[in-house]
Amino acid sequence: MLRLEDVHTRYGNIEALKGVSVEIRQGEIVTIIGSNGAGKSTLLMTVCGSPRASEGRVLFEGRDISRLPTYEIVRLGISQAPEGRRIFARMTVLENLQMGAVPTRGRHFDEDVGRVFELFPRLKERLHQRGGTLSGGEQQMLAIGRALLARPRMLLLDEPSLGIAPMLVKQIFRAIVEINRTEGLTILLVEQNAFQALRIAHRAYVLATGRVVMSGTGAELLANPEVRAAYLEGGH
Repeated sequence: MLRLEDVHTRYGNIEALKGVSVEIRQGEIVTIIGSNGAGKSTLLMTVCGSPRASEGRVLFEGRDISRLPTYEIVRLGISQAPEGRRIFARMTVLENLQMGAVPTRGRHFDEDVGRVFELFPRLKERLHQRGGTLSGGEQQMLAIGRALLARPRMLLLDEPSLGIAPMLVKQIFRAIVEINRTEGLTILLVEQNAFQALRIAHRAYVLATGRVVMSGTGAELLANPEVRAAYLEGGH
């Protein structure tokens, strides 16, 4: 469904991705793990066209999207919940969700919002509350819900557990699995919580200094001694 072929991405003279090739098949949860500065977030942003790949190709359902503007990529069916949530802090929960529905022109808004409330009941309780007054976990729920309102065929999630209480982390990961299982939504997940991410992933890639250094099923990488030592706190 999505393929990156020998992708290089630069910020000025700094090369953040150095020939990355990954593949995400329809209906999969694929996770990217790695340390800070490995290029994980840059990979997701490159898929969305900001920044653009300086070399290589990004293919979505066989179409080269490497040079398309971000709004066209969203219309093709790729939606992202970015790192740090980046909700509209002064807008209410409802208004944030309405913004997410812009690509569909709100044609299925009531139905789609109802589905988001099934996944995240707290959002319904805070429907008219400003986004900036929500807890970190609630803001993350809102960011994911807003992305789902675009009715994507592929959802990109960047560090959904970052800065969130453990109880809410579990709820968010359960929701990711539920979305994938019931709707068949393809998910590309970047996550520093490698244990949780690998537990739910069909397949995974390890990124280090802008390069893919390892890949396999989630279970294979979860059991790999090198991965456990480097990313799972010695296996605990």
